[in-house]
Amino acid sequence: MARYVEVHPRNPQPRSIAQVAALLRDGALIAYPTDSCYALGCAVDSPDGADRMRRIRKLDPHHHFTLVCANFGQLGQYVQLDTAPFRAIKAATPGPYTFILPATKEVPRRFADPKKRTVGVRIPDHPVVRALLEELGGPLVSTTLLLPEAAEPMSDGWQIKEELDHQVDVVLDAGECGTEPSTVVDWSDGYPEIMRIGAGDVARFEQ
Repeated sequence: MARYVEVHPRNPQPRSIAQVAALLRDGALIAYPTDSCYALGCAVDSPDGADRMRRIRKLDPHHHFTLVCANFGQLGQYVQLDTAPFRAIKAATPGPYTFILPATKEVPRRFADPKKRTVGVRIPDHPVVRALLEELGGPLVSTTLLLPEAAEPMSDGWQIKEELDHQVDVVLDAGECGTEPSTVVDWSDGYPEIMRIGAGDVARFEQ
């Protein structure tokens, strides 16, 4: 049965955030809010988090997981950044964007595309996630909480708790955060290719 943790959307209670971070360090899979929609997430060293997310969403092996990072310095540990994407991504973060880039050796193989060795990264602009990442001290491996056959991501914490009670370990509820996922921009070939139009404005990346 999933633990249900309710926090203030702008000033999350430090004790609650610390409890969730501790569970993540122990390998927990969580459902949590972002600045675009709810997502599933686990710590980078979780032994089975990626497989559990794949089962819940019925994802194929080529699905790009996203490393949700606290800041640009942390993001730079996990992806290779040339000058052009560096400037463009830095200007757009924090915000509702996911960027696909070549992964560094710091990224476990199970989280990257098996052929291209690319991975998604993002720096969200949501007080709850930022507090959680700071407490955790590392990124979350994440994917949008969009269930198979669903038209849009889940948006209500208690509904998530009822639907996924035996599939996730924690539901972190900070109220509704929308149902539009992040905009996805692929920079892996050195130029921006918009893969999904979502909550982030795409105008800055259009050629």
